[in-house]
Amino acid sequence: MRLDLFHNTDFERGASRPKEALWLLVSGIFFESWLPGSGWRVAFLRLFGAQMGAGIVIKPGVKVKFPWCLSVGDHSWIGERVWIDNLAQVTIGSHVCISQGAYLCTGSHDWNSEHFNLIVRPITISDHAWICAYTTMAPGSIIGEGAVVTMGGTASGRIDDWTVWTQGETRPRRMNS
Repeated sequence: MRLDLFHNTDFERGASRPKEALWLLVSGIFFESWLPGSGWRVAFLRLFGAQMGAGIVIKPGVKVKFPWCLSVGDHSWIGERVWIDNLAQVTIGSHVCISQGAYLCTGSHDWNSEHFNLIVRPITISDHAWICAYTTMAPGSIIGEGAVVTMGGTASGRIDDWTVWTQGETRPRRMNS
């Protein structure tokens, strides 16, 4: 690869430069802060174009790259220091728990290309899923309904409905009534 040849001029950011700059300011001063409270965080995300359901909990220290590329269903939780690095759409269903320190990454690079081309792919997390603490999600990941990705895991590709994904192994999820 030749990093001096890299450019991303064809990348569509989804919002104007002034809107992005304003989000960076608001996010850096307020949204990512240690201050408690979810309601005002949800309001900021909505103001900047995110689609947000009811009853969402967002803990302090959460980072969101582009709110206009984020959709979160009802009664979902986003834990401390979660980073939603959403150069592409991230869709989070209802009753989803994303635990502290998780990293959702929608962008990477083509390391086979001399130009180190930017590659972006959306992430989808279906209803009732749990992304455990310090999980990393790769671009294009699809987490099925009720699936669990265990602590420190790496999710890539599709994780089937109602399964538990632990490094390289999938097993059925047992439900307690």
